Amino acid sequence: MFAPARRRCAQCVARTSIQHSELIPAFLVPALSRLSAPRAFTTTSPCQSKIGSDPLSIPQGVTFNIIAPSGKGRGTRVQPMSTVQIKGPLGELSMEIPNYVNINQDPKLGGPTLTIQDSTDAKQKSMWGTTRAYLHNHILGVSEGHSAILRFVGVGFRASVENTATTVESEYPGQKFVNLKVGYSHPVELGIPKGVTASTPQPTRLLLEGPEKEVVMQFAANIRMWRKPEPYKGKGIFVNGETIKLKNKKIK
Repeated sequence: MFAPARRRCAQCVARTSIQHSELIPAFLVPALSRLSAPRAFTTTSPCQSKIGSDPLSIPQGVTFNIIAPSGKGRGTRVQPMSTVQIKGPLGELSMEIPNYVNINQDPKLGGPTLTIQDSTDAKQKSMWGTTRAYLHNHILGVSEGHSAILRFVGVGFRASVENTATTVESEYPGQKFVNLKVGYSHPVELGIPKGVTASTPQPTRLLLEGPEKEVVMQFAANIRMWRKPEPYKGKGIFVNGETIKLKNKKIK
């Protein structure tokens, strides 16, 4: 009893196939009739990290030492990491390296070169360039140092470096404080982190210097939080070459 329905369906399919074949140009029919083999998205070789594979340049007066991990943490889940110690005329910095990142100190390579164990692992590939960038910043920090210049824009906005503070307690002996006057009814006092030096070449300029870039820029961000640049009058605390696009004034 189902044979006539099947014949009708077969006839419908044949008609639709004929209609589609009529719509397709004749020169495309041979190409579409052949079954094309599946191919990969790309046939090029995987691209290596341009930052991670670049050798580190060690200037004169800077020592780059790798300390192997101790055998105490082998029985735990957390795998021990090696430590890199970098010494220079401006200080000493250390950094822990993940266990899947290898540092080759062959003199033929032109400097310490970083490699990873598995180039297909996304985490290892992402940390490859990040680790190399951190080491490069540490080398520059102990040899030349990092700096941040803060500009105070506004009526009466200024900063000064004081030896004592009334609202903040010192965290280490000999700590100095930055005194900000940025429109509040009270002065804002912030303790300068250890290893960072602050100076005021002008009342509206504050210069921060230190060997560790992360500490210097984080302290600059903490100062900027007290008066972020606003887009209507352009007042605020600007870090380095920061600019802001002014908006039209609100008219009621």
